[in-house]
Amino acid sequence: MKALATTFVLSLLLFASPVMAGVGHDHGHSHAQTSVDQKVAEENADAVIASFVEKGKIDKSWASIKVSSAEKKEFNERTEWVLIYINEEITDADKQKLYVFLTEAGEYIAINYTGN
Repeated sequence: MKALATTFVLSLLLFASPVMAGVGHDHGHSHAQTSVDQKVAEENADAVIASFVEKGKIDKSWASIKVSSAEKKEFNERTEWVLIYINEEITDADKQKLYVFLTEAGEYIAINYTGN
């Protein structure tokens, strides 16, 4: 059941897109996204990792790793969540840290081993 819920949340994060929004129109409300708290950011990042494990894009040992740190950082005047996972089971030292980047609203941006 948890895997199904994780898959559903990840599907929403990865495939949801604003279809009706176009350039140059105003419909009376702000487009500012609501910031999620750290717990939600961690849950979303866990779902991203689960998806990458399921697709075989990262080692399956990442599925059991919990977040080591989570913080908001500024990139090009945009605030993002940066979540770091450390997996000591990985023998390649360059791939022991996995960085998950989310929007301030908790939506997936990127995942990598460099933090850049």
